[in-house]
Amino acid sequence: MITKLGGVSAEDDAPVPPDQIPAAVTAGLLVYTDGATQAFDPDGATRYVEGGRESEGTWSVDENGRFCSFWPPSFRASYDLRWMVDEGRVVGLRFSDLGSGALFEGRYQ
Repeated sequence: MITKLGGVSAEDDAPVPPDQIPAAVTAGLLVYTDGATQAFDPDGATRYVEGGRESEGTWSVDENGRFCSFWPPSFRASYDLRWMVDEGRVVGLRFSDLGSGALFEGRYQ
């Protein structure tokens, strides 16, 4: 288990409660199925690396308890955030884009 999550107990594909989103995204580096990585900082900064190219953006939790990201100059997205649990251990997060329906799975490294 990722120790920064403080022993959170979750079921696979259960929604991440809004009050746990900051801890969930900042718990560790996420590695996506395509090999891209993403780090989230407690101050709201995020870095995404794909194919050796890094981009920087910001993240937040909106008034509806949704995870949101902003990538300059103008890309904004909101996501449902769900736990990935394997054999009773939280191993990552699923991001479901509310606009496009695209699903991204990231495992903690």
